[in-house]
Order: sequence, then C-alpha cells, then structure tokens
Amino acid sequence: MSLCKSKRLGFSLVELVVVIVIIGILAAIAIPRLSRGSAGAGQAAVAGNLATVRNAINIYAAEHNNTFPGPDAAGFVAKLTMYSDLSGNTNAAKTTVFRFGPYLLAIPPCPVGENAGTATAAKVLIDNTNSPPVPVTTGGEGWVYNPTTGEFLPNTTLTDDAGKAFNLY
Repeated sequence: MSLCKSKRLGFSLVELVVVIVIIGILAAIAIPRLSRGSAGAGQAAVAGNLATVRNAINIYAAEHNNTFPGPDAAGFVAKLTMYSDLSGNTNAAKTTVFRFGPYLLAIPPCPVGENAGTATAAKVLIDNTNSPPVPVTTGGEGWVYNPTTGEFLPNTTLTDDAGKAFNLY
C-alpha cells in the first residue's frame, strides 16, 4: 500500500501576506530614520565648511595686519584661493613677494538652505553694513560675508532640526 503524499511547492497566500506586512513595518521604521540622517549630514557639513572657511579668514587676517579678505566677492575668493603679498594683492604663482596663502582650494558650496545644490551655492554675497551679515536668498549665493568684521555665514533663513537658525552657526 502506498501513501500518496502531496509535495508543497510554494508559499500559501497567508504566508505571503505575513511577510509583506513585516517588510512594510520595517520600511515604516527605517525610512524616517534615513531621511533624518541626511538632514544631520547637511548640518554637520555646514558646520565643517564654516569652520574651514572661518579658519582660512582668520589666518589671512593674521598674516595681513588684521585685514580681512575682500572687499567684494571676487576679491574674497581670490585672496583665499591664490597667493598674496602683505598688501593683499594676489598672484597665481608663489614668489618671494607673493608668499602668503593659498588658504583654500575653493570656496565650498553651502550644503543647506534655499540655494543648496545649485550651481551658485559656492558664491558669496557681500554685506558691508550689517553685523552679523543679513541673508538675502534671492540672488542664489550660498554664503554671506562681511569683509569689515570677517563674519561668514550660510546665506539662508532656514533652521536646523533643533530649531536653531543656520545663519547663527
């Protein structure tokens, strides 16, 4: 006498539904955590970029008789990314006269704010009159800088996850 055993070749509908529900629950937990992680990365990047550029500004001022780079955006970028003399004149090559710098390879793009991710996010808005400089986001610049005081801030009115304004970093 032979017993006829049927072989089970797949999953039942109930088993498939249970697996799909478990995957959905895991996704509901993981997706919000991943999105908060990218926001935290932007906040850490802006803090690191600010520290780097502010350090370059301070070193420039120390080597140039407490004069901050400027007075305009092109002068700011040139004085931080090229060789300079004691008076702040710039040159592409290092010589005995142009012996200071460069302090940065390039101005980093601002990773947060209304202009983050744009082609102009590395540009600098100059504000000679306000201390701290006031953000004006309509021009597309990623940073705002006061060459009189040396204050360098993100050009944004947005806040971080904790509610602190980026332009107060």
